[in-house]
Amino acid sequence: MVKIVDRLLLFCFSLMVGILSVTVLAVGAGWVPEKIASRWIGDVYNELWLQITVVAASVVLFLISFRFFYISVRRGNASSPSIDQRNDFGDIRISMETVENLALKAAGKQRGVRELKARIRIQESGLEIMMRTVVDGETSIPALTEEIQRAVKEHVEEVTGIPVASVTVFVANIIQTQTFKSRVE
Repeated sequence: MVKIVDRLLLFCFSLMVGILSVTVLAVGAGWVPEKIASRWIGDVYNELWLQITVVAASVVLFLISFRFFYISVRRGNASSPSIDQRNDFGDIRISMETVENLALKAAGKQRGVRELKARIRIQESGLEIMMRTVVDGETSIPALTEEIQRAVKEHVEEVTGIPVASVTVFVANIIQTQTFKSRVE
């Protein structure tokens, strides 16, 4: 939503600056006779509605300029979300995508798992990993989910050094295996 508003503001800003530039260019190049330019400036000083319009347009232009200035100097968070750690040698940043892929890798090694999706959240107690899976239906679901939880927790903690508070496994469905029965006649 913010990006849409910023794009709209950029459009309005560009339009207003463009109109102002063309006007100043026309007056500066002498394309507008001096009498007409003097009359425009005189009208700004004498006509209240024109004064209010010019002041309002100037305030809007200034506010939009201030917004774009703020966007240009603020610390950008365009990089992907990450987990930051500090050790004796410096800073370490591990992207959430990396942790997600580690969880998927560990869970994918389990027999009976067919499809996987992972979502990671950072909590004060450690990482909260939510796994969504489709299983083959031939393996015990409680045993399989417990094995997924153990494997994901151990693998992520071992590779990243970040404590895992919980691993939640949601079994969304089972895959129906095609079994063909031979017909006896």
